[in-house]
Parts: sequence; C-alpha cells; structure tokens
Amino acid sequence: MPRLYVAGHTGLVGSALMRRFSKEPTWSVVTATRAEVDLTRQEAVETWLPRVHPDVVIIAAGRVGGIEANRRYPAEFIYENLIMEMNLIHGAWKAGVKRLLNFGSSCMYPKRCPQPMRAEHLMTGPMEPTSEPYAMAKWAGLSLCDSYNRQYGTRYVTVIPATVYGPGDSFDPEDAHVLSALLRKLYEAAEQGRGEVTLWGSGQARREFLFTDDLAEACALLLDHDEAASPINVGSGASWTIRELADLIAEVVGFRGTVRWDASRPDGAPEKRLDSSLIQAMGWRPRTNLRGGIEQTYRWFLEHELSGAGDATS
Repeated sequence: MPRLYVAGHTGLVGSALMRRFSKEPTWSVVTATRAEVDLTRQEAVETWLPRVHPDVVIIAAGRVGGIEANRRYPAEFIYENLIMEMNLIHGAWKAGVKRLLNFGSSCMYPKRCPQPMRAEHLMTGPMEPTSEPYAMAKWAGLSLCDSYNRQYGTRYVTVIPATVYGPGDSFDPEDAHVLSALLRKLYEAAEQGRGEVTLWGSGQARREFLFTDDLAEACALLLDHDEAASPINVGSGASWTIRELADLIAEVVGFRGTVRWDASRPDGAPEKRLDSSLIQAMGWRPRTNLRGGIEQTYRWFLEHELSGAGDATS
C-alpha cells in the first residue's frame, strides 16, 4: 500500500486532505506534528523523510493570511514559505520520492491579469504589492518542482487553487483570509446587536472561492494521473465581488444591519478568476456552491472556533 505524507495536516487544506485520504483504503496516510519534525529545519526534514519513506508527498504546510497579515509580516511570509518548500521538495527528492503535490497561489498572477487567468499569464506583469513576498515564495516552489522534474525525472506538480475556505480555516482578525474574516466580523456584529459594521476596501474587488474539500478531491484526481500539467489551476469558475460575498455571509450569520465600506483600505488585485479548463477536462467539478460552503464553514466556526476546540494552524 503506497504511503502518503501530508505536510501541514492540521491546517485548512491539510485537514481536508486528511478527510479525503484517510477514508481511502488504497493509501496509508503519514503525518507529523511540529514537535516530531520542524519543517523549517533542513536536517530535521532530511532525517525524518527517509525514516517514514513516503511514496507521495503533499505540501499543505505554510504560512498563510489575508491582506493585513501579508502587509505586517512580509519577511515571515517569504522566509517561512521558502524554507519549508525548499526543505520538503529537496528532502523528498533525497528520500527517493517520485510524486509530490505542491500548492501555489492565485496571487502569483499579475495584479492586472487578463481574466480568466491562465498559466501563460504567469510572470507577465507586476504582482499585487501587498502579497508579493508570499507570491515570490510560491514562485520559488513552482520553479523548484519544475527544476527537479527536468533534472531528475520526478513528477512534482504545482496546484494553483482559487481562494480556499472551509472548516479548519483561521478566523483570527489579523491572519484570516477575506471570507473567514468577514464571517467572524459579521457574526460578532449580529451577536452584539449592532446596526452597522464597517468593512475594508470598496467591496468591488472580485474573487473566486473554492471549498477546501473540493480542492482535496482535485488533488486525489491529480494523483491518479501520471502526466498532469504543472502548474494547474483549480477553481470554481465563478467570481463574486467582496460586497456580494459580505451580503451572502450576512444572510447566513443573521446580520440585518448596514454594511459600510472603508475605501481608504486596500482592495488587493481588482479580480482573480482562474481558467480551470485543464482539470475540468480530467473530469473534476466543484461539488459545493458558495452558500452551501459558507453554511458548512459557519457551523464549524460555531462548533470549534468559539469553543477553542478547533486547530486552524497552517
């Protein structure tokens, strides 16, 4: 039975991968806590990987966050993501791992990119400045995978997902991505009976959202295909303005007040929508619509985040 190592198994994407692959009888899933192996330490990674000898590695570990976190901690975002990718990709090769899935990010595309965004648009223009350090780290991960494939004949694939959300997300006001940040803010406004809430930006930026369990299904499909393209986009195909997203979340959490927008705060890229035709041609389609995904995320938030029982680490 092949062994699958999921790095970052407690985070948003990692926990979805665990739900998907732990029920799959053809895989033996391997995980490790930070106490067992610190992914920022090359020696620790290169000692641990040969010992467990995985056949496939999925890199779901990394430092993630929204606009404010990226703005405040650019050094941490580029350093931590670079070093984890470097250690895991090089360590996997040294351990004889032939198959690996690495995650990029839609912020790797230019800030003013043609829509929908295709792989040939990468590196054709400046990236959104706030997320550039994170995006450059993700670019390095893509280049690492491609370099090892060319030189050593490995099959290391970089997946570029749309904005991922779902159970296990971070709802910390400083670190959260837009959907989970809005969910917490609007929930708290509803609970406190406030008649008004102010949100960042103009509300006009458009984003594409992908439920984390749908991404896990896409990863399972890619592991079944020997010649999957890299990088490969994975998205729903639909985009929403942040204003539309806020209205939908307000309905789900029961906020009936007025939403005001602070246009002095950054919007980020004006639009991010991926061309996911390649993976769709392989038979993948997202199963979860946005409202249904928000409702599942909200239930998880109520059951885990508020009680402190959840683990939303990266």
